[in-house]
Amino acid sequence: MGSRSLMGMEVPIIGSDSVKWVELSVPSSSSSAIDTANAGACAAADSFAFPPLTEDYSSCSIIGDPPTYFFWRIHKSIPYALELVELRANKEFPTTGLGIIFPDALCPFAYICKDEFSSTSKGPYLLYALTVSGVAYVLRLGDISAYASSSIFARNEYLECNLQTHPNKVRVTAVAASTGCLLVGREDGSVSSFQLGVLDQSAPGFVHELRDDTGFGRLWGIVSRGRAVGAVQDLVVKELHGKKLLYVLHLDGNLRVWDLSGRNRVFSHSMNFPRLAGCTFSRLWIGEADHKTSTIPLAVLCRDSSQVVWEMITISRLQYNLGDRIVLSMEPYIRNIPLEEGGFINVQLTSDRIWILNEDGLICYDLCSTNDNAEEAHCYAMQEAFVADQLFQSSEHTFSDLICITHSVFSSSKDQIVPFAASTFLHRLLHPGVYQSKVLRATLQDYHKRYTDSEFQSMTVEGLKKEILSVVEHEAVTENPISTFYCWRNFCTCYFHHWRKSSAPLHLFLDSSKGAFGLIRKSSISLFRNMEDIELLIYGFFDEDGDFISSGLSLSDSDLEHEILIDVVRCISSLSRQLGKASSALFYESLISGPIISMEEIIPSLLKIVETGYGSSIVELQKIELGADIALEKERVDHKRLRKFSIEMLLSLHALSNKATSWGRVLNVIERYLKYFIPGKVIQRLNSKTMVCNMNNATLVQATAQVAKVMFESALDVLLLLSYLVNIAGQIHMIHHDILRIQLELVPMIQEIVVEWLIIHFFAITPSELPYIEDFSSQLSSLQIDSNTDNRSLKKKLGRCDFTLAFILLSNVENSCIDAQGCLPNPDNIVSLVTDFTSWVIWGRSGENESLSFFPHSTELALILFMHGQYTAVEYLLTTVDGHSRRERISQSVQSNDGGWCILHHTLGCCLLVQAQSRLNETLKERKVGEAIRSFFRASSGLGASQALQSLSSEVGLPHLGFSGCTSDASWKLHYYQWAMQIFEQYGISEGACQFGLAALEQVDEALSDTEDSLDESAIAVKGRLWANVFKFTLDLNHYYDAYCAIISNPDDESKYICLRRFLIVLYERGAMKFLCDGQLPFIGLTEKVERELAWKAERSDISAKPNVYKFLYAFEMHRHNWRRAAMYIYLYSSRLRVEVATKDMRHLSLALQERLDGLSAAINALHLVQPAYAWIDTLLDGGSRHNEHYPSKKARKTVEEPYNVLTVAAGGDVQPQRLRPYVDIGKLENEFVLTSAEYMLSLKNVKLTSSGTLKLSSELVGLLVQENLYDMAFTVLLKFWKGSELKRELERVFIDMSLKCCPSRVGFPLVGGDFRKHGLLLTSSADDVGMHGAHDMPLSTQQHIGKSRWEELELYLGRYNRFHGRLPVVVAETLLHSDPQIELPLWLVNMFKGGRRANIWGMSGQESNPASLLRLYVDYGRYTEATNLLLEYIELLASTRPSDIIHRKKPCSVWFPYTIIERLWCQLEELINRGHMTDQCHKLKKLLHDALLRHLKLLKVDSEDVVSSATC
Repeated sequence: MGSRSLMGMEVPIIGSDSVKWVELSVPSSSSSAIDTANAGACAAADSFAFPPLTEDYSSCSIIGDPPTYFFWRIHKSIPYALELVELRANKEFPTTGLGIIFPDALCPFAYICKDEFSSTSKGPYLLYALTVSGVAYVLRLGDISAYASSSIFARNEYLECNLQTHPNKVRVTAVAASTGCLLVGREDGSVSSFQLGVLDQSAPGFVHELRDDTGFGRLWGIVSRGRAVGAVQDLVVKELHGKKLLYVLHLDGNLRVWDLSGRNRVFSHSMNFPRLAGCTFSRLWIGEADHKTSTIPLAVLCRDSSQVVWEMITISRLQYNLGDRIVLSMEPYIRNIPLEEGGFINVQLTSDRIWILNEDGLICYDLCSTNDNAEEAHCYAMQEAFVADQLFQSSEHTFSDLICITHSVFSSSKDQIVPFAASTFLHRLLHPGVYQSKVLRATLQDYHKRYTDSEFQSMTVEGLKKEILSVVEHEAVTENPISTFYCWRNFCTCYFHHWRKSSAPLHLFLDSSKGAFGLIRKSSISLFRNMEDIELLIYGFFDEDGDFISSGLSLSDSDLEHEILIDVVRCISSLSRQLGKASSALFYESLISGPIISMEEIIPSLLKIVETGYGSSIVELQKIELGADIALEKERVDHKRLRKFSIEMLLSLHALSNKATSWGRVLNVIERYLKYFIPGKVIQRLNSKTMVCNMNNATLVQATAQVAKVMFESALDVLLLLSYLVNIAGQIHMIHHDILRIQLELVPMIQEIVVEWLIIHFFAITPSELPYIEDFSSQLSSLQIDSNTDNRSLKKKLGRCDFTLAFILLSNVENSCIDAQGCLPNPDNIVSLVTDFTSWVIWGRSGENESLSFFPHSTELALILFMHGQYTAVEYLLTTVDGHSRRERISQSVQSNDGGWCILHHTLGCCLLVQAQSRLNETLKERKVGEAIRSFFRASSGLGASQALQSLSSEVGLPHLGFSGCTSDASWKLHYYQWAMQIFEQYGISEGACQFGLAALEQVDEALSDTEDSLDESAIAVKGRLWANVFKFTLDLNHYYDAYCAIISNPDDESKYICLRRFLIVLYERGAMKFLCDGQLPFIGLTEKVERELAWKAERSDISAKPNVYKFLYAFEMHRHNWRRAAMYIYLYSSRLRVEVATKDMRHLSLALQERLDGLSAAINALHLVQPAYAWIDTLLDGGSRHNEHYPSKKARKTVEEPYNVLTVAAGGDVQPQRLRPYVDIGKLENEFVLTSAEYMLSLKNVKLTSSGTLKLSSELVGLLVQENLYDMAFTVLLKFWKGSELKRELERVFIDMSLKCCPSRVGFPLVGGDFRKHGLLLTSSADDVGMHGAHDMPLSTQQHIGKSRWEELELYLGRYNRFHGRLPVVVAETLLHSDPQIELPLWLVNMFKGGRRANIWGMSGQESNPASLLRLYVDYGRYTEATNLLLEYIELLASTRPSDIIHRKKPCSVWFPYTIIERLWCQLEELINRGHMTDQCHKLKKLLHDALLRHLKLLKVDSEDVVSSATC
């Protein structure tokens, strides 16, 4: 746009791009209708038809007062459909529009008017349309929102007229309409009028052709034409003093005006001036009549394509005179405006201005000026430029600067670059005016993301962000930040391409009566606003190249100060161009996205870039990005540019200082300049009334965002310049006083301005968020948000991209002047609305807030947002205000006497508390909770906190305090801390509740001592309640030590004991009972109570529960060295197990028995620590007092000795010894331990005792142990409980069973003295029988292995326990021989009988198991060969005595042989011989025996004689 000054800016209407179209079809009943699918081809061949559409068309119809605006579009891609939107300024922009589907393609024409003819029509409006095939339609329209999709117009709701059925069939070249009249201009220059909708098509006068002749003898249908005129190019209908005039522009430049009411021509003029010779005239625009000057402005579009194609707008005026008839005349004044290159779109005309819309922008010319120079024109900033800047698409340098600046600022934290870039681009993509749902969906489809309509429409802001991030992260395959930046750029480039395609400008509309004008785009609608004064000052000084352009605004009456200001702004502009637009983007994002980097850190980083350029790391990045050669060239250019900037800036500053004579004067000018950035105060312009969000609000919000952005960026530029002056103060000769003034006055002032506009911009562009599911229930009930339609509508919009925080704020204010008009705001009204709104945001309702605090209205805004669930916005607002207030040097600005500072922190605390309940990670949640706690403490301690917070109404949405009337500071804090404690408890945040409970305890004494604020409770009751709450919260946090300290600190005994019981129960349930035993808890007077509670819990708890209280009592007493009580509790545990688990299955029985064993073992070990005289425990657990004594003072109890029936104990029977009180000593515990061990080992073998009866159970127990090969346990039981002959008898039984297991056959075993089964040695269960039969089926190797192991076990245990009963070998041998008389006795068993050579040289005498016993067994069981050999062995052994032993042999009674058994052996052999059995063998054995006995007797004779001889000597 060259050097034209900027006059205004396009303001998109938020939500106009997301209209849902309700399709409504128009049926065709005419025989001449053309099929829709073939409409284009048929129309091209028909001489009557329009050519197919080559571009999109749109227009606007304004009806009524207050006006209703109808916007319509016809797209070339769907030429048979007309999109229609009805808009009223006092309502919000409609979410639905009509998509009217016609049977044929449409002409670029539509006209909407009020239905003034039919009182019975269903709709108040008429829509005129014409198809390319010449079929005209009149549709009666009702309420658009009442139509259902895919419905069809009823026959009585539309009229249809085929123009081809009428006589004149010349091609139609132009169409216009008026109420009840359709006007058609034709190629032959004629104009036909159809009274469509007024008269029936067959009625006379339905069709009338406007013609020149005025004769009176005309007959209908005979047309007398005047001189030939060119084809009709354009038709315009305008009303002048109640008469409708038709302006007709012909191709040859003739302009004719017809009075439609009289159907006569009132004006004709040829515009073929010499300057326009050879031009064709294609478009005509007529402005509204100026009644003061009696003129009508008009404009004509001329084209000349003879040599070089050019276009020009010719502007003129018609002078009119009203009398009996209208007289028009063309003024001699003519002004021509050549059109620049770029597609011409539309023109709008008023009496004093003309707006020309091109594809490149909108230009406004003042018609009062006769100068054709372009300098007289003003331009309007279009949305294309804004979107390009937002997405870094305006130039390649902008994106490159963003990369370099970001890496420079985040040089010390590289990991923040990628998240920062994502946040920057996401905020800009979802910026109102940039974001369009259709555009984003098309962009995501380019990245192969497909969504259904319902899926995409249901996405919230967070959902959209996640989808965009997933696409970019997928594209950025590497973690290189440069790669991520380029992926974002590619995404934005694709988005901008779709945005331009979807938002092409179509039509410029004008409401001349109200002064509003706007732009209809392909998928949205915009208005235009004028610039604020400060904006004119900012944009008016310099163009993009830095050349000065006067804005017409002066800040000072002094020419010198005005020149100084120009130089200052020139320096600001130069500094801003050096850094580029990316610096403001980075600065804004750093402030809006969180505490990544502060304002104090980013300003020096930017100035470092200005002073020294980018560092070496940036050069390396550019080498990677661009290549080494290009990067080096770019580095050289940047260095040259930096040197040029530094020199020019230094010279400019020196010149500025010289011109002003001192820097102080320059700073005065800057200070006055800064005052224009401060949001102005407007008094009583905005009233605090709730209203529906209307369309004006949508315009206001977007305009506010534009103004705030300009102000923020311009203020930032001033801040950078001031900081730059301080950095180079020595080079520009600035004195120290001026430096201090900048640092202490101007910089804080500009920082405050930056923060104010930052917050305003934040409100205008930040989408609202959906409220958290969990919210203050009291808030919802008090607010009754759903009590009216307006609030329900507002609630539904929360979470949408196009519904920002500013809409929520606007729902609480009303501009009575603007909204009462019910029309679209004109450019000046939009500016006024912005001024009013920004004043209300910063200063409040009246604008008279004189508080010294920064942003005094912030608390009221926060309460409004809080009431609607916008907690993130509330947190940002209040933390930003509080943070800036703390940076200010004036202490009064931090806290105000009116309690505003306290309300701020109280609101912030509530907000953070709600946020802590959302789905946050643990780290962020802890931070939110900590900040909430600090905020509540600050709120309670501020100036005026009591009055301010108690005066808060419950309607503001905050949790109600529930108390009032506190006058003293201590009483106020006590009640407030208790309220805070309850709120934190309500949200399940025990940490905060605990802190406020402790804080409340500190205030109790002082609060109760105040006579003015007396409490209904005593100090003990209040403290008891608070300590009980502290106990609960610390217990919830698993802070057991603190919880116990709260118990012992509680002065209320009843509350203390309740807490103690709860403490023990919770420790038990959480498995933390060991905490009581680690020695950290001081049991001050609570030991007995702790023990009593634990014992009570143990008695009433399930014995199988984990953890077990008995075990803990054992550990508790052991830790206190009370061994006897420890043994008692663990023994009680074992006893309960014995009784309660008797019915358990084998798996649980084994576990229970193991527990019993552990308990008994622990009890035994504990009693061993006690002196033997006191090593007993009392088995009665009574509730009497118990003394914690290592050694009791009383003596050991004496009891009457009685036999201890261990079998009764094993069977679970009650032991009732004859004593005063039952007790158990170590011996009894050991006995029970042995029996339990036996039962446990049997349970491992799935064997359970089933018998009852003491004696029988004894034999059964040992037998079962032996049967299951549990020999060690069996012998342990025997040795523990049997003595003397009983022990020997039981040992014999055991070894009989063991021996039988070694025998291959056990059939028919008659045991001397009784049957094995009778004595319980053989089991009678079916399982035993199965085992016996199954043994035959085992493999041979398995049987051999089992047999070998059994023989080894028999040898082992016989050798081990032979000393307890010497006759055991005899029992074993006799059992084996009885089971199988032919069995070969093992050698080790035979050796046990023989007892060794030295032990048997005196014959066959010896212990109970001697050779004689073995000889007897051989003889008894017919083993005569073995018996004979054994006897011969001992006889020969005696005969072969060594000489040294002969003297001993000759002693009397020194040698013994079992002669009786020998005799039996002799007799048995003779008996066998007599029977004839084994005769030879028996003879042989008898002969051997005879010979051996003869030798033996001879030896005895010799020895006897020697003895006699020795005796006589």
